Amino acid sequence: MAEENVNLENLKEAIDSKTAASTEATDGAEATEAASAAAVEAPVETPSATPTEPAIDEHGRSYATGKRKNAVARVWIKPGLGKITVNGREVERYFARPVLQMLLNQPFDVADRAGQYDVTATVTGGGLSGQAGAVRHGISKALTLYEPVLRRVLKKEGFLTRDSRVVERKKYGRRKARRSFQFSKR
Repeated sequence: MAEENVNLENLKEAIDSKTAASTEATDGAEATEAASAAAVEAPVETPSATPTEPAIDEHGRSYATGKRKNAVARVWIKPGLGKITVNGREVERYFARPVLQMLLNQPFDVADRAGQYDVTATVTGGGLSGQAGAVRHGISKALTLYEPVLRRVLKKEGFLTRDSRVVERKKYGRRKARRSFQFSKR
C-alpha cells in the first residue's frame, strides 16, 4: 500500500514538473528541451493496470463473474458478518462437502478477511465441484474490485486465473473422447 502511494506521488511530481517546464518555456524548441530534461531527471513510472478506486455499486456491493468447467457464478460481496448464500441457500446446505466449503473460504483466508464480507452467489451449469470453483473465482474477482490492494495477494495464489480445463469432447469413430472400440480379429 505504501509502495503504491510512493509511486503515485512520484508520478504526480513528474507530471507537475513537466507542466511547469512547458508553461515557462515560450519557444517551441525550449519547451521540448525542458520537457525532455524533466523526463530525464524524474523517470515517469506508469501506474499499474489495477484500478486504484474500488468498484462499488449504489448498494455497497462489488460484482464479479466466476467460471470453472461448465459452471458460471454471479457473485456479489459486501461488508458483513461472513454469511455466504448460494442460490438462495446457506453454503452448508448447498455445498454439503467440507472440501467445497473450504474452497469457497480460501480467498478470504489468504487475504486475511475471514468473516468480514457477506457473499451472495447464483450458480448455473456443471456439477457441485465446478460450481464451487466458479464461486471461488467470482469471490476472488469481487474482492479485488472491492479492495484493489488485495489483487497482488490473490493473483499470487492463482485465484484470479480462470481454470480452463474442461471435459474433452467425444470424437467420431471413437467410443469416448480417446477410447477406441474393441478390436475383433475374427
